[in-house]
Amino acid sequence: MGHCEPVNLVFGDTLCEAGDLFGHVHFPLSGFISLVATLDAQQPLELGLIGSEGMLGATLILGVDTAPMRAVVQGPGSALRMSHADFQCALEASSALRKQLARYLYVLMSQLAKSAACTHFHETSPRLARWLLMTHDRAHANHFHLTHVFLADMLGVRRSSVSVAAAEMQRGELIAYSRGEIIILDRAALERAACPCYEAERADYARLFGPGSPRGT
Repeated sequence: MGHCEPVNLVFGDTLCEAGDLFGHVHFPLSGFISLVATLDAQQPLELGLIGSEGMLGATLILGVDTAPMRAVVQGPGSALRMSHADFQCALEASSALRKQLARYLYVLMSQLAKSAACTHFHETSPRLARWLLMTHDRAHANHFHLTHVFLADMLGVRRSSVSVAAAEMQRGELIAYSRGEIIILDRAALERAACPCYEAERADYARLFGPGSPRGT
């Protein structure tokens, strides 16, 4: 993709709102992007994450040029950016690229569907464990910065619920948490604490892209 340009992903930046036309697509190298659903005056709800395994703007391969959700930088880092026009040219020139991105779009759609069901059926603590694992997969580090307020918004719950769940994980030495800095101490235990949605997502990814998680390592 010779028409890509490097850009910085700055924590908290909104890359697009629902209904915006995609002017560019983004391929995170490090850092990651949160896909957030918004509804009237309700607090936002995170439904998906995009890291180095994927791209922002995948619906363009379906010929749809409007963003379905808000996209917010959740983890700072770097990305490659390509204009809408250049991306369309790249798609037309490469059947292999179209096939690969179609597979990724399936995985992303599956992630969004599972997140919606997970929000409805599962408790805060296993959902938080799943969400921390998804973040860990894309952070390329055992530590990342997330406040309780941000976590509550992403999970669509009260801040107090996140505080209780995070405190339980800290007492169990799954994570360490201080002033917004989260350190993963015991990934295996965190996987055991997570709801089944996390392993189901890993299985989807492995079936189409080979063994491993979406962490790109």
